[in-house]
Amino acid sequence: MRTASATGGPPREVLAVTLIVHRPDPVTGVLEPTHDRFREVLDNAVLAEELGFDGFGVGERHERPFLSSAPTVVLSHIAALTRRIRLFTAVTTLSLLDPVRAYEDYATLDHLSEGRLDLIIGKGNGTAQRELFQVTPEDQWDRNAESYDVFRRIWRQDTVTADTRFRPPLKNAEVWPRPYQRPVRVWHGSATSKESVDLAARHGDPLFSANVTHPIEPYAELIDHYRERWAHHGHDPARLTVGAGTAGLLVARTSQEAVETYRPVFEANLAFQKETGLPVVFGTVEDFGERSSALIGSPQQIVDKVHRYHERFGHSVLHVHADAGGLPDSVHRDSLERFQSEVAPALRHALPDPPFPWEPVHPVP
Repeated sequence: MRTASATGGPPREVLAVTLIVHRPDPVTGVLEPTHDRFREVLDNAVLAEELGFDGFGVGERHERPFLSSAPTVVLSHIAALTRRIRLFTAVTTLSLLDPVRAYEDYATLDHLSEGRLDLIIGKGNGTAQRELFQVTPEDQWDRNAESYDVFRRIWRQDTVTADTRFRPPLKNAEVWPRPYQRPVRVWHGSATSKESVDLAARHGDPLFSANVTHPIEPYAELIDHYRERWAHHGHDPARLTVGAGTAGLLVARTSQEAVETYRPVFEANLAFQKETGLPVVFGTVEDFGERSSALIGSPQQIVDKVHRYHERFGHSVLHVHADAGGLPDSVHRDSLERFQSEVAPALRHALPDPPFPWEPVHPVP
């Protein structure tokens, strides 16, 4: 297995990710029942494995319009339905969680999935969920760092003593079950702030850039900062690993077909942004396709775009949307199939892997 580097090729490993958004279809206006939305997530995970995706991710949010408040439950069900695909959180909001309870949930999932778990952690976004858990803007980063320190130590140590600020202190605490993977791989989700980047670099952990809301430069600057802090902490440059998200996916036979098919989805989402007072970054579907990270176009266009992003990010892992998001189901499935049959092979040909094994690990006694 070759190793990834900052100057290697575009991403070899591809994840399909969902935040389990639950709002009316942006085109038809129909709101499907909650039960059906969960069923759709499970079906998409099975499809992702069937099509050969390398991972499937489920977000964690605790506010409207998301149904992803219990990712360990959803991922455990997906673990029972699949055999090969790695399971990701996107992201585990450690600033809101008791790290002891979070460890118990994820160590259990680690066993049930036979070592197919990867974590992406972060402080989380959203005022409503922060208020729900009584976390303030002033303490959320400290909570995130403390929770990760405790979580990380519990995963690695059979007993833990910790003088914590945001939960009762631990003294020679044993937490069960002991994990399957020792240790689990933890990525740090990065969107807009240097704090998550600094935490990842300090611990020598991989970074996952959100890369979904803005043009490339703000995310590239955070990745540059990650590289600087990685070097500052003296970590092996060959072990540095970056993943990056995408803002949308539609692979069609031609660029014209892709843009016109995606146009109703974009325009409905644009109207929603304006109605709810969200900032409008991309005013047209053409601008969205050109300046955002969305992969909308012919297979060759998408390969070329991933190469352009890789030149700036140096990433070796990529995520795309698992959900149709307003596209007809048949169109979305065709897009995923075309991505795997015509885009992914081009990205995987003679390209480096991340600098660690991807397959399920064997348990350590």
